[in-house]
Amino acid sequence: MRIVSLAGGIGGARFLRGLLAASPDAEITVIGNTGDDITLFGLRVCPDLDTVMYTLGGGIDEEQGWGRSDETHVVKEELAAYGMEPQWFGLGDRDFATHIVRTRMLDAGYPLSQVTEALCDRWKPGVRLIPMSDDRTETHVVINDEQGRRAVHFQEWWVRLRAAVPAEQILLVGADEARPAPGVLQAIDEADVVILPPSNPVVSIGTILQIKGIREALERKTVVGVSPIVGGAPVRGMADACLTAIGVDTTAQAVLELYGSPLVDGWLVAEQDAGVGLDGVVVEARPLIMHDAGAAAGIARAAVDLAVRLSERQGRAGEEAR
Repeated sequence: MRIVSLAGGIGGARFLRGLLAASPDAEITVIGNTGDDITLFGLRVCPDLDTVMYTLGGGIDEEQGWGRSDETHVVKEELAAYGMEPQWFGLGDRDFATHIVRTRMLDAGYPLSQVTEALCDRWKPGVRLIPMSDDRTETHVVINDEQGRRAVHFQEWWVRLRAAVPAEQILLVGADEARPAPGVLQAIDEADVVILPPSNPVVSIGTILQIKGIREALERKTVVGVSPIVGGAPVRGMADACLTAIGVDTTAQAVLELYGSPLVDGWLVAEQDAGVGLDGVVVEARPLIMHDAGAAAGIARAAVDLAVRLSERQGRAGEEAR
């Protein structure tokens, strides 16, 4: 089976670990969000790509869900001693090495997709990880605080401000010119099923969908999404602040409507959200909290099973129509 999954950061990475356990014989391609990418101290940082790579490669800090395990922060402390900014984004010493390698390769002319492949050659995540685009895009957030109305990088809003300052707009800078990275559209076209994990629907999955051609390609496939909202609250993080910024309620129903049909064919919701529905979409209720690896595998298995059933049903319907 060929499975394509879109993915953001921590939630997406942990779901993917469950997907690997649930479908050990499948060929899995992951299209990673790069809207969170940022340049710090002259180094190109790709938080979501690295979180997927470290999590699936066994190098993640399990407690915080991002960054390297057994990390130290000597370089960060020394930079702070020199007064170097920003000091609100914490890069660890081991993590710095990844960003140095990435930046050197980018500066040498390699596209991000090839750089990511090279980095994954070390970590062997068990999936093919492709950035959504080789073109540079960055998510910026328009806020209005004591400094006035201004745009800040998503990472500053998310990490330094903790999304406490309401966002007036969330914009993917560069989206108009960005094209899917090599292999993205082919992977979608050849996929048996596509899974949308419980990543942030605005700045992870929603960002990937803004790259020209990706949403249209997905609409031709069988797609099952896993709700990132359980009982009116995000499973993790501050997705509610992002949804509020685009005028969407923090509910499983509202996120399903945000994705919409024909993009989504199936939708998994938590048991307390049973009753969610949308014409053309099959909705099933399951326990959705990934409290351990077994639970993540169970959720992933349910998503794949639903996708396979829907794909077979659509195939039969197509044959009958002919």
